[in-house]
Amino acid sequence: MTDILYSSIENPMPHSAPGNITAGFFTGVDGKKIRYAIFRSDAQVARGTVVLLQGRNESIEKYYETISEFNARGLWVATFDWRGQGGSDRMLKEPRRGHVRRFADYEKDLSTFLEQIVLPDTRLPFFMVAHSMGALIALSHAPLMASRIDRLVVCAPFVALGAQAIGQGLIGVLAATLSAVGLGFLPLKRDRGSLPFEKNLLTSDPRRFARNTALTTARPQLAMGPPTARWLHETFKAIRRVSRREHLTTIRVPTIVLAPTQDRLVPHLAVENIARNFRAGHMIPIDGARHELLQEADHYRAQAIAAIEAFIPGSDEDMADLAGAAE
Repeated sequence: MTDILYSSIENPMPHSAPGNITAGFFTGVDGKKIRYAIFRSDAQVARGTVVLLQGRNESIEKYYETISEFNARGLWVATFDWRGQGGSDRMLKEPRRGHVRRFADYEKDLSTFLEQIVLPDTRLPFFMVAHSMGALIALSHAPLMASRIDRLVVCAPFVALGAQAIGQGLIGVLAATLSAVGLGFLPLKRDRGSLPFEKNLLTSDPRRFARNTALTTARPQLAMGPPTARWLHETFKAIRRVSRREHLTTIRVPTIVLAPTQDRLVPHLAVENIARNFRAGHMIPIDGARHELLQEADHYRAQAIAAIEAFIPGSDEDMADLAGAAE
């Protein structure tokens, strides 16, 4: 397993009985190798499977803590690294550039994962927990998942871009222009490596921040730098499509939207606007939390985990109690 997944004293692989962890690669769009893993619970009777979708510049290893908690509750976890990041094939010769040719490629890889890995190799019912970029992909693909996924949790969905020196509108114009003239492979800002804890926008927890930084320091091949113009152009198009009321009303999968109120990367107002037009969705604010809810300080993270526990496996009656689950 060590040749596919990585583990360390600071970030141990989820404890499991021998043979309960499977890791490998499946073939995505254009023949790209996509790294995946299945973590089976030691519980005699599985309560279902969580399909865990990462954000941009994340990897399977970053979620070992969360995977262990799901396993302890009798849930299996199936997850994979998006194309262009983690242990999956990169899209450019410059491996640190976060790139995608078409946003639809992410959705096609997700569909392949559900059909070829999750459906035959894991246990019903299926739930999805998605963070940031993964949440955007899940929301985009959700109208086609009503027969596949029983419940969906989106954490800090990437539906707007904040904390930038220039506005999203101008960034979008620049990204579209570079893409149109064949320069979509270029990033819009310099790769300065990882930020120190004091300047990070993702978490207020120094311990988890240090753990994740140690992971990419020890395994730099898992890390990425800034996104390319093409990635930004494709992602902004997806954000506009997903944000439309006519799209949100076609989603039938029961959903909760976990919204950190101190998220500087994704403005809270943008998440509120999504939730307002989302008939199948219910928003739960996590007051004071930053963007990476599942990597946050215990006080904030516990609220997010409590909301997820109340929702999955759950029942329809649980929906009435969701607002209090995060208190």
